[in-house]
Amino acid sequence: MVNPTRGVLYPARLPEFHRLPATGAAGEVVVWFWIPEWDIEPGRSSRQEIVGYPALNLVVEPDAVTLSGATTRATHRDLRGTGWAVGALLRPAAVAALIDDPVAVVDEERMLDEPELLTSVTSAMRSGEGHRERAVAAFSRWIAERVGPLDAAARQANALVDVLLGDDAASSVEEAALRLAVSVRTLQRLAHRHVGLSPAAMIRRRRLQDAAQQLRADPGVDLATLAAEFGYADHAHLTRDFRAVLGIAPSAYRADARR
Repeated sequence: MVNPTRGVLYPARLPEFHRLPATGAAGEVVVWFWIPEWDIEPGRSSRQEIVGYPALNLVVEPDAVTLSGATTRATHRDLRGTGWAVGALLRPAAVAALIDDPVAVVDEERMLDEPELLTSVTSAMRSGEGHRERAVAAFSRWIAERVGPLDAAARQANALVDVLLGDDAASSVEEAALRLAVSVRTLQRLAHRHVGLSPAAMIRRRRLQDAAQQLRADPGVDLATLAAEFGYADHAHLTRDFRAVLGIAPSAYRADARR
């Protein structure tokens, strides 16, 4: 199921926001599409804070197409005026068709010259009722054609992320390698080639997202209990991870989320 807010640190602050599934063959190369739309009164702004999935995003805005790399820290964007974006959270199989070295765009963005994608998505977003679905359909057709049929290596890369981030995710790098019947070294090479992060970093990000989501859902939860539930050694370990990525302690995040 598409979770509408996982990875969003303060969902209550979102403008109109939708997550839609990929259509057709694009389901093998896109996890989901995300579409924010905003109309903010003059002189005001809306800060959106995200602890992103360990993955790349291909994003279309009214005047540009951008490839955003995986992130190692929480990020934010200040929205002003009127606008929209249509982003695709990419599965690893899509990455090789768009960039040779995903490590080069970790915590970075790169403008892409993709006029066909820009025109088709922009036209759909301006087409009235049903515009989001038409934009996703156009985006899905484009990226499925761009990536083409998946080979064994691409499918193995997708399986890597399923094992590390799926509903029944592995709790360690060694367990993930065992499930995929590969060596830990091969697992590390796959992750760097198709995501740009290490498998261990991907596991830590999943745990942090889950812990943040649980804090929002149950602000009264004991932090030591929360740490144990999501695989942290102790409360202090959870706090260090929160501070390293979000810049705040879990207790402070919980207070902010309540407000």
